[in-house]
Amino acid sequence: MRKKEAHILIVDDDEDILFSARVWLKKFFSEVSCLSQPTKVLKFIVEHQIDAVVLDMNFRKGFESGQDGLYWMNEIKTLEPQLPVILMTAYGEVELAIEGLKKGASDFILKPWNNEKLYASVNLAVDLSRKNKKLSQWENINQKSNQYQLDSHSPKMQEILEQIKKVSPTDANILLLGENGTGKYVLAESIHEQSDRKNEPFVHIDLGSISENLFEAELFGYKKGAFTDAHQDYAGKIENTQNGTVFLDEIGNLPLQLQTKLLSLIQNRKLSRIGETKERMLDVRFIFATNENLKKAVAENRFRQDLYYRINTVEINIPALRERQEDINLLATYFLDRYKQKYHKPNLELSENLLSQLKNYPWPGNIRELDHCIERSVILSNDKSLQLLMPQLEEQENTITNLNIEDMEEILIKKALKKHQGNISLAAEDLGLSRAALYRRMEKFGL
Repeated sequence: MRKKEAHILIVDDDEDILFSARVWLKKFFSEVSCLSQPTKVLKFIVEHQIDAVVLDMNFRKGFESGQDGLYWMNEIKTLEPQLPVILMTAYGEVELAIEGLKKGASDFILKPWNNEKLYASVNLAVDLSRKNKKLSQWENINQKSNQYQLDSHSPKMQEILEQIKKVSPTDANILLLGENGTGKYVLAESIHEQSDRKNEPFVHIDLGSISENLFEAELFGYKKGAFTDAHQDYAGKIENTQNGTVFLDEIGNLPLQLQTKLLSLIQNRKLSRIGETKERMLDVRFIFATNENLKKAVAENRFRQDLYYRINTVEINIPALRERQEDINLLATYFLDRYKQKYHKPNLELSENLLSQLKNYPWPGNIRELDHCIERSVILSNDKSLQLLMPQLEEQENTITNLNIEDMEEILIKKALKKHQGNISLAAEDLGLSRAALYRRMEKFGL
């Protein structure tokens, strides 16, 4: 039986129960994590993509009321309302477990549990979690996804925003250059929203997260029977953007053989799916982005020179956050206001001392890292005062305080990114990972 791709979290203060439940569930799900202290559960959920939580109802010795479980379930639901929680309880606490169902638990299981019942309950919770995520996506499909701050006090950034106003109404190809986390996606979406195509699709294609053997099929589509698994005709992502804007992110990752096909598409505005000779007329606007030095890639014959000149009709270099310190206050306040509302903590404020800490940090992960830092700080602060949880870059890089594998993995990834100045391809090669694998780990650690 193939394991389901899902991350299950088990929270119980009994190590034997954690071991037994993990060994059983690991047979069916790709990742199973355990915590013996409920005080760590919120931080863990923030830092990981969890699909279901199995939560004990008692954690304090001598207190068997089950109220601990209800309390921590409520905390989890406040943080992630759609995350399914399964309560584990003794036979005498069934009535309390039923109360837990009324308050939002997805199910409860009795100790000692039946293995089949445990699997069935967790499997159903995972399916429910995915259904909730899809429903949430559908509910928000007509909402604008551009939630970021586009005002700026930085002269460099003000110049870029003015340039975007001028080029947005045109159909000129635009190349956005900048480090990871500088806001290339946000600016691409802003260009689309200021164009005549704003009511048509805006499709983001991250070439760094697509497996190389799927590039052509995902971008251009295929005809039924074109290859072994082509059971039906499939329109690629570019074709599905007809009349809209295609944002090709990490364009430097495109293989040479597909660079030729993309060049032909941009020049002739005609597209052919894999396995067919029919040409389809295409009307889309292209925006490209990369953190790679494309001029160097051209010189090393890794990127076609004619394609490079075709995609950079307008080239926009986005400064790193450390180069626009005037905006740190503006961005931090924006993120704080958003997360105060999301996590129901209206009294949190950024003091001058906290702002000074933000400005003294180099932000190698740029705006994305600042966003993650503020959200984490809001979640783990009390309701009255903001506790700023700043990244400790140099301390993490140069001082090994424990041998936790995940901590070491994060340190190595940061070192590789710093060494190669944010170049994903070179960092991945240095780490012995594929680009897609490195992207997944960067998302996991909020880099």
